[in-house]
Amino acid sequence: MEKLVINVPDGKSNIIKQVLHSLGVTIPGYDIPIKGDYKKKLLNVAVWPEQDLKEIEEATKALNNFKAEEW
Repeated sequence: MEKLVINVPDGKSNIIKQVLHSLGVTIPGYDIPIKGDYKKKLLNVAVWPEQDLKEIEEATKALNNFKAEEW
């Protein structure tokens, strides 16, 4: 096995660790998924109200009901 030392920009080390770990690289001290700003951003995903979802579904159905004109 080869040992590699890399310099990573501030704020990017968690992403680099995640990518390397997914490729099978052993990283000392990296046992759990990242818990930084990335996880906070994922947990802050907006939820659409049911009314908005119904309107989107209705618009999709209406769009699918269009028929091409015959020439």
